Amino acid sequence: MWGVQEQFKADMGRFMNVASQLGFSAIEVNHSMTSVQIKELRRNNSLPITGVHGPAPLKNHPGEGENRGLNLAALDDRERLIAVEDHIESIKLAAEVGAQHVVVHLGHVGTGLLPSERSLRLAYKKNNGSIPSGVKDTVLMAKKERELQAAKHLESAQRSLATLTSEADKSGVTLGIETRLHYHEIPLPDEYEVLLGIYPKNVVGYLHDVGHAEVQHRLGLTDRGAWWSIGEEFSPGKRLVGLHIHDVEGLQDHVAPGTGSVDFDWLHNQISKHNPDASITFEIDQRQSPRRLQEGLKMVKRKGIIR
Repeated sequence: MWGVQEQFKADMGRFMNVASQLGFSAIEVNHSMTSVQIKELRRNNSLPITGVHGPAPLKNHPGEGENRGLNLAALDDRERLIAVEDHIESIKLAAEVGAQHVVVHLGHVGTGLLPSERSLRLAYKKNNGSIPSGVKDTVLMAKKERELQAAKHLESAQRSLATLTSEADKSGVTLGIETRLHYHEIPLPDEYEVLLGIYPKNVVGYLHDVGHAEVQHRLGLTDRGAWWSIGEEFSPGKRLVGLHIHDVEGLQDHVAPGTGSVDFDWLHNQISKHNPDASITFEIDQRQSPRRLQEGLKMVKRKGIIR
């Protein structure tokens, strides 16, 4: 993610060299990278590619828009199948470069941000960075708004996942179904069992996005611990294959570790209990300075998150 910025736009080789100098040992291809940029990454080859964030490469489909915005849980089969095909391309790319996993956003319910979540975000900002006590009804409304629309979209997500797991299995690649930022997005913690339970862990597992889980927690929508502990027999964390690491300032995610207020000690305990060998990617936005990245990397090493 950090590499998709103006200074590297036409020089992915330079991005890889800078990443190496900052102390990183591998990269994850981002879904904002074009086919030309990905070819340059492969040609440079100064760092291994250990992950691909689907759908990569970035494409623009006439009448549908950018593929990174398409919905794998769409009720419109045309949109859904285009999204599936582009994720299959990501799986094939991962196999070709020897990447361990493909990150998947499994789609969303409805057409966009729930009105109730928008209200919660406004309340959080007006209350100087916390949810006021009087918004419990708004949280309940969010749950109802989502529940009314969820069933058919979850069925679409299951159809998409069935195709993608078949391709991943043939290709020897693991899919990582990511925690999403917004409440209308799929899956919530208790939806992982229905979606993933029939597949082996080496084919599809859980990709924990630290910032996304934190933002949902701060809005009062999903407790951060639910991703790790829901149910006796099943939790997303038990199928942990990887993480996107970043910090959160208020509701702003994708900032460098150490510049926000995520509890990385608590996170380290969760990783240690579930899969200390999980693949870890710094998913940091383009506005973060090289110094912040380097200091963030040192900090998570001190915390034992990266060994």
